[in-house]
Amino acid sequence: MEIAQQDASTAVGRADRPGLREALGVWLKVGLLSFGGPAGQIALMHRIVVEEKKWIDEARYLHALNYCMLLPGPEAQQLATYIGWLMHRTLGGLAAGLLFILPGALVMLGLSVLYVLARGVAVVEGALFGIKAAVLVIVVEAVIRIGRKALKTRLLVGLAAGAFVAIFVFALPFPLIVIAAGLAGYFVAQWRAERIGLDAAPPLRRDARPGRWRTAATAVLVGLVVWWAPVALAAFTLGGDHVLVSLGLFFSKLAVVSFGGAYALMAYMAQQAVETHGWLSAREMVDGLGLAETTPGPLILVSQFVGFLAAHREAAPFDPLTAAVLGAAMTTWTIFAPSFLWIFAGAPFVEDLRGNRRLAGALSAITAAVVGVILNLAVWFTLHVLFAHVTEVETGPIRWFRVDFASMDMAAAVLAGVAAGLVFGLHFGLIRTVVVMAALGIAWRFTMN
Repeated sequence: MEIAQQDASTAVGRADRPGLREALGVWLKVGLLSFGGPAGQIALMHRIVVEEKKWIDEARYLHALNYCMLLPGPEAQQLATYIGWLMHRTLGGLAAGLLFILPGALVMLGLSVLYVLARGVAVVEGALFGIKAAVLVIVVEAVIRIGRKALKTRLLVGLAAGAFVAIFVFALPFPLIVIAAGLAGYFVAQWRAERIGLDAAPPLRRDARPGRWRTAATAVLVGLVVWWAPVALAAFTLGGDHVLVSLGLFFSKLAVVSFGGAYALMAYMAQQAVETHGWLSAREMVDGLGLAETTPGPLILVSQFVGFLAAHREAAPFDPLTAAVLGAAMTTWTIFAPSFLWIFAGAPFVEDLRGNRRLAGALSAITAAVVGVILNLAVWFTLHVLFAHVTEVETGPIRWFRVDFASMDMAAAVLAGVAAGLVFGLHFGLIRTVVVMAALGIAWRFTMN
């Protein structure tokens, strides 16, 4: 199948284009070293692809990055897929995207198995306890960091506040919040662009290369079949009510509305997986995020942990470990398969998307709303990490949390304070913070015993 009809020589001269074998080695290296979240991963790819290998220039790299930032899903993995597509068409895009995911997915699978089998082991329990505190502070830091960049006008601040109230107080669905914010930004950008943080409209650039509609249609058709085939197979063989089908449907929906990066997606995923589906507890959700922070690859691999635990607990007709591995595979497949579709179908139109002023306004508004959604995640995590007894209460359309302050975990509060000092005072990076807090959690556990 030749999805990518566009000649890659428009971005990379044929003499400078790497061989496929060399490119595979580079993408495997990126997949193994891509710690530190999207910012670190994007910087790593820039250093290797632009500065060291000189496969593409700075302008072309930023062009690809801007396009990927418009899409739902993990932007760093999509960027790798897009650059791989530039190098070697469809095969290159598949190789780059899969190698970006695979190392982290295998590590996360191993950690999930260890998590299930090593419950009660002092070292494991202590490490997870320390990591919880690190995760709490990392999410708070993400709110501050993204907010500083995204909330450039009063309207954007208002959108962020409105998104927080909508999801925290009224429990409105995350997809609805994203759509509402995007529509607001889309229309405001046309008449009052400065209120949405936009400068003068960029020139509209159109790609008139022939065959792009046929290319996009082929990509959509093949992508949809590949995306939904495992879900359909599970429904046909196991029934529509089986947990694998539920996981496939939920994470497919999540993949479509996951604008704003992993933290925004996790805010919706955490509450749905814990409160709606009951696949895992709030504390287990925090554990999963802590494990994902320690692995290479996209942070959204935490979804694999959710699928692993959900299927492990509803294993029939499989044994628990087999079901858990299938659940992890289903969530990973349905989260990442759409990302390949977006790249292969959208690449022929990328120039149009870059120059579209209304689309830029929609993205700016969605990013602002995402800040409010991540703030909701930070508050939700804080309540469930620091207090043992938190009850969700609904009063008419309003949702609130009743907290038993007597159940406060003082050890967790102290460790969270230490983690805050490391991140905000000593400016420790993500991995370093997680490692230190895991060590402190182990020390605390052995001291208490």
